[in-house]
This record gives sequence, structure tokens and C-alpha cells, in this order.
Amino acid sequence: MDISNSIRSQILSDALPYIQKYHNKVVVVKYGGNAMTNEALKEAVMSDIVLLSEVGIKVVLVHGGGPEINAMLKRVGIESKFINGLRYTDKETMDIVKMVLCGKLNKELVSALQLHGGNALGLCGCDGRMIIADKLERDDGEDYGYVGEIRKVTTKPILDALNGGYVPIISTVGIGDDGQSYNINADTAASRIASCLRAEKLILMTDIVGLLKDKDDDSTLIPQVNVSEVPFLKKSGIISGGMIPKIDCCVEAVRRGVKRTSIIDGRVPHSILIELLTNEGIGTQFN
Repeated sequence: MDISNSIRSQILSDALPYIQKYHNKVVVVKYGGNAMTNEALKEAVMSDIVLLSEVGIKVVLVHGGGPEINAMLKRVGIESKFINGLRYTDKETMDIVKMVLCGKLNKELVSALQLHGGNALGLCGCDGRMIIADKLERDDGEDYGYVGEIRKVTTKPILDALNGGYVPIISTVGIGDDGQSYNINADTAASRIASCLRAEKLILMTDIVGLLKDKDDDSTLIPQVNVSEVPFLKKSGIISGGMIPKIDCCVEAVRRGVKRTSIIDGRVPHSILIELLTNEGIGTQFN
């Protein structure tokens, strides 16, 4: 679609207050879902991040990779197993997780961002003991294998990358005191990283439009939620199922010092720019 120069100038003018608001501030983006597997959407995400970096916004990209891990496990004849929504991670699965997340996917994202003119540095949670984790223990008595629970985030490797002019691209494999690697949920990792960086904003990219009053009706989007409302929304059934852990991550980030968190629809091209640089935003914001 062709637009006139006057419309272009108005768009840039409207974005200026938001560029100023986020200038030199940290924004953490959890990247996953269709936005990661669809090539056109991936191109849009990479260009969004480069643009934000060029105008002085410090973007940290935290990525998952569930579908790619599933595909590799299937290729080598290992069955994917989930317990209460978490991937059971035995030794062989942990090796695949590290290979796919820290190797293939992480370096592909670094290359993709650099092809768009950005500067990127690929990191995993083991680098510089960035994500220190313990074996996940829950009251349900289940053994989740090498699934980790974050004990500490060391921000120095991330800040060193940002201060050097790089976009840190982080895969969520943590490390224990004994050197054991742990599989960390990417939403949880992004939330903790954002809070430890005192980020201005945490964005979780998903394959849904946001929190809906009616889960089957996209027109019932709830654009803003105060974290104090979350218990009521859970009790009333508006927050349920797979939305619970994502929203818990948003709430935890806000309570730990992140100014705002948002769940946005990564299926919409340039959803990151729409969320950060427009008045309307996109998805559901928690504050």
C-alpha cells in the first residue's frame, strides 16, 4: 500500500514521544510462537528490533524454541514428554535442548538480525553464569528431570553486550553450581531477566491477541489489567489454562520492578512497534 509523505511524517511525529519515553531504557522481548517460525513474521521482528536499537532503545531478546526441539527429538527417535505443561528433560533431551536452543536457533537469530543491519551477540544462560538454576522441585511429587528453577540472574554479560552496542539474544539454558545444565521455561526466564535489569517493559510474544473476556471472541480483548485484579480474573475463569503461567510471569515481573509488561499477538506483523510506539498498543498490558 502506497502512503503519502504527509502520512509518513505524521506517523513518525506520533511515534516521537514513545521513542523519547523508551530512549536508553531496557525493553525485554520474549520471542516465540508463529513469529519465530513464519519467515515473513521473523523478518518483521528483526527489522523492528534493529529500528528500536537505532533510536536508542536497549532491546534484549529472549527466545524459546519448542517446535524446533520437538522436531529434532522426533528426528533422533526420542518421544517428547510433557508433565503439567513442562517438558520432561532427561539427559538425552537436555543434550538436544542445548544443541537446538544454544546452537542452531540462537546463531540463526544472530545472523538474521545482523542481516538487517543490527549488531547482535548470542548468549545462553550458562555464559558468564548468567542464569543460575536449581533442579525444579514441586509439591506435586513429579520428577521433571533437568528442568530448572532460576535462583539468580547475573546481569553483567547482558549489560556488557548492551553497553557495547549489541542486542543480546539469549537462549534459556541455565547452569547449576555443579555445572549441570538445566532447561528453563523461556517466559519465566524473560520475566526474571527483565526484573533483574529493572526493564522499562517486558513483552511476551504469543499466538493469541491477548487476554480475552471470552476466549472464543477476539473482540473481547482486555487492553489493560492491574496486577491486583489478577486473582479475581483467575477466580472468575477469565484467566485459565495456558494463560495462567504467562500472566503469572507478567505479574511477577511487575512486582519485581518492571514498569509494564504486555502479552502481544506475534502473528501481527510489526507487533513490537505497534505496542511500543503507538498510543493504542496491541494485546494486554499489565501494570
